[in-house]
Amino acid sequence: MRPLPPQLSGLRLPAVGAPMFLVSSPELVIAQCTAGIVGSFPALNAREPEGAPAELERWLECITEALAAHDRAHPDRPAAPFAVNLIVHRSNARLERDVEILSRWRVPIWITSLGARPEVFEAARAAGALVLHDVTTDTFARKAIDKGADGLIAVAAGAGGHAGAQSPFALLSEIRAWFDGPLLLSGAISTGRALLAAQAAGADLGYVGSPFIATEEAAAPEPYKRMVVDCGAEDIMSSALFTGVSGNYLRPSIARAGLDPDALPADATEMDFGAGGAKPRAWKEVWGAGQGIGAVRAVRPAAAFVAELAQDYAAARAELEARLARWPG
Repeated sequence: MRPLPPQLSGLRLPAVGAPMFLVSSPELVIAQCTAGIVGSFPALNAREPEGAPAELERWLECITEALAAHDRAHPDRPAAPFAVNLIVHRSNARLERDVEILSRWRVPIWITSLGARPEVFEAARAAGALVLHDVTTDTFARKAIDKGADGLIAVAAGAGGHAGAQSPFALLSEIRAWFDGPLLLSGAISTGRALLAAQAAGADLGYVGSPFIATEEAAAPEPYKRMVVDCGAEDIMSSALFTGVSGNYLRPSIARAGLDPDALPADATEMDFGAGGAKPRAWKEVWGAGQGIGAVRAVRPAAAFVAELAQDYAAARAELEARLARWPG
């Protein structure tokens, strides 16, 4: 197995805070990085009215300066690097401009989604960045590596938002059969025990998203945060109604939007959305989350959650070593 690249080495925990649309903020990224794990945000979270200056530039300046200030104040525990997620689908009119901005700011990790684009991978490499690409199947994983991605994020069943459909055991096993580079697992990783299990199954790091919704730094509205705290795995449901692609959502948010979660059709054309005639907007009115939210019991600072994650990870390692001692063969 190849050593991990420097961007993923020396972290407090083998974890990356997943980029979450309309939730991940500069404040959350800074809190994640200064707590010792990779923080990230989608470039499209930096909303920009037409003709306005590039908000993405302001976000990168804010994060870069905050992490540099932390490193000056705490040379013994420097901040982890951060990542920016790019939607590389042809529908993203900002992609070329955002690639140029990330290159100029020397963003250390790029996360790409919805298509493997060699020109984006080449731009990242020219800027000295590590590129991790979202995949939901072994076929997509092979295509991404063939086109130039450095590492993979296996998005398995149970993840929040647009999750994959495969078991993490199956997906990781198929990818690890041929790929020995950086591999992350996404899907219901909310505890240190789950983080350790991801490594045992073949991942290098875990991709942690939904627990960070219920943090003080997240840009999610307060009712969304409280719903994550109040709900568990059985409150998560999958539907393709809202975006055309199957996603995992909080059932109570669907009901809150005026729909019956138990009577959703597969096709929006079959649905009566009332007098307004418009279906609720995914992510803004119908909220995404993963199946691991049962472990989230309070809204708190991101650093407090990372500290708990580290404590649980250490305890899980010790417990595993004790269990393995029973099986000396």
